[in-house]
Parts: sequence; C-alpha cells; structure tokens
Amino acid sequence: MKYLFILGRNPELSLEEIKAYFTREENKILDYSIKDNALFIDLEKPIQNIIENFGGVISIGEVIASGQGDELIENIEKEEIYLGTENKFNYLLWDFSKEEREVESYLKKRFRKEKLKVTQKQIKSEMVLQSGEKVLVSSSGRNIDLEYFVFDEEDISYFGKITQKSDYDAIESRDMNKPVRRESLSISPRLSKIMINLSLVKPGEKMLDAFSGIGGILQEALIQGIKVIGVEKDKPAVDGAHQNLEFAGFSKTDYDLINFDSTRVKISKVQAMVSEPDLGETLKKMPTKANAKKTLREFEWLMIKVINNLKRDIEGRIVFTSPLIKHYKKRMHCNIERILEETGYSLVKGFPIAEFRQGQVVGREIYVLERNDL
Repeated sequence: MKYLFILGRNPELSLEEIKAYFTREENKILDYSIKDNALFIDLEKPIQNIIENFGGVISIGEVIASGQGDELIENIEKEEIYLGTENKFNYLLWDFSKEEREVESYLKKRFRKEKLKVTQKQIKSEMVLQSGEKVLVSSSGRNIDLEYFVFDEEDISYFGKITQKSDYDAIESRDMNKPVRRESLSISPRLSKIMINLSLVKPGEKMLDAFSGIGGILQEALIQGIKVIGVEKDKPAVDGAHQNLEFAGFSKTDYDLINFDSTRVKISKVQAMVSEPDLGETLKKMPTKANAKKTLREFEWLMIKVINNLKRDIEGRIVFTSPLIKHYKKRMHCNIERILEETGYSLVKGFPIAEFRQGQVVGREIYVLERNDL
C-alpha cells in the first residue's frame, strides 16, 4: 500500500517519528524515498485516519494510479478522481515528478470534459526547514477543496490524492485555551506527539513524564489513549497540570500526578518515559562558553540521577530533549556518552536529532535511549 506523507519543518525528525509509529503498529515499511519534505512510503497494511497521531506530518495522500508517461495518464483515466457533489471547486497539484506538466494538462482537460468549473491554485506559501532550506507548502486558509500529487520513484511515477490533513487550528486552539499556560517553558503539542511516537508506547500502556510541568506531554499521550504518570517537583506546576487535565475531561483513573523530585521518587511500572527536562535558563543573548558548559554538565548530572533512580520501573525506551546552546557559529550539546556510560543505556540509531529555530539561543536535541539488556 503506497502513500505520500507531506512532512513538517524537520523532515529528519518526522521520518524517525513515522518509522517508530509503524513499528509500534506492527505495519512493516517495505520501502520509502524522500524528496524535499515529501516521504513516499510503501506499507504492508493499509492505513485509515491516523494523521492526528503525528506531530511531524502535515498531510497524507493515497496513490490512485501509477505508470510512466502516457501509461500514467491512461491509468489515471480509468480512475474516479473527483467524488464530490459540487460543480465548482479549487485544487492544488503537488509536484514531486517530471510528469507534473503532463498530469497538470490532463487534469484541466478532464475537468473540462466532465463540465466541472475548477480553478487550479498554485502552492505559494513557504516553510523554512530545520536545515534552513525553503520549501513550498499548502496554506489551509486559501479555500482549497482538493489536493493531488505526482511523485517519481526510480522509473515509475505515481498520481494520488491528499486524503488526510492535520488540523493545526484545532491543535493550536486546544493548546491556547488551557486554563494554565507557561509560554517560555512549554513544549509544543507537535513535538510532544513526535516524542511520544518515538517512545513506542501503545494505547492502553502507561508512560512516565519525569518533568511533567503543567502536563503538555501528558495531555497528548492521554488523547492517544495512553495512561500516564507525571512527576514534577514544582507544586504550582502540578496544580496547573491538575487544572489542565481536568479541563480537558480526562478520566482521573488514567493519570497520576506526583509532586516530588524525580531523582528520588518511586513509581509503578511504565512502558516508556517521555520528558522535556529543565533546559536551563531561557536566554536571549549568547552565553559565555564557560556558562554554556556549566548548564550542560548540570543537565547531564540531572539526567544520570533521574534515569538511574527510575530505570528499574521503565521497561522500554527513554525519550528526552536536551539543551542545544548557540555559541557563535556552532551549537554546544550535552555529553551523551557520559549519560550512557553512567546509566547502562544505548542510543537508538539515528539520534540525536537537532530541533531549533534559526537564531534561537537555546534549542533542543532529541535523544532516544534503549536499555542495553533489551
């Protein structure tokens, strides 16, 4: 089953999220290829409505026809490509193929033949990727009714239709309308979802956030049907998490909030840990090298103590962010080898992955750890 995933601003991180998600779902990835922020993927099993489970995916499309040159057009001709009832609509064509012009011309002729009043919109909005490269993206506010795509893979081209789109307005509204918010300390729903997927924790299982704050990561896990334990030593933050989770309507039997220090707390068994620890002082100016080193060493020592305290009760992966501090033209990061050596964990292949905005002084690196005895 072949699909197109339009990825978010950090395609490297989005790809790892998608790999982890389908590993968790036991849906084998048979093959995949990437162009810009588009992932073309061949899955063992079909998928349904899954886009809201992802943080790093903008939209998902299904293949309708395949072929090369005239063969592709002939195969599209055999398929129903518009099932709506409106006679007038706007559409986009995502171009990841040398066949785009032929398909564009064909669509215009076909819609005209079917006496549909359509307007092809151009993709003009830009998104800056983690790499600094700019790519075109569809804007949700441009009155677009349908989105098609063309994608080349080796000697064959694929035509399809976007069938799932992430509702970023609803996600933002959910985040902004929480009773308690901490702007400078909050982790986004997008990144929370990505990290939860990277942990491989499944609905019905239990996940720990050892630095749960006001419950941002906990909320995204609960939405997916994952039970959670949140540990936070700051009492006002714990009170805020209670307010936020009650406001969202989650059952109190599905979450447990503990006001305690994660270096000493005792918990019940969980399948995974997903956390954003304290990344240090929120900085607007670049710190000295000595201060940056101090922040990173304190972070390493904190993570070593927390992991060693909790690892007996964490059965699977540990996913966490760490400070990535700008120092002139480079960024300084924690000594992950020290953390691994002191805790007995290993780093999952492909990590760490950087996550920061251009010009941001303190960004993030995402780490995924596994026990050496697994």
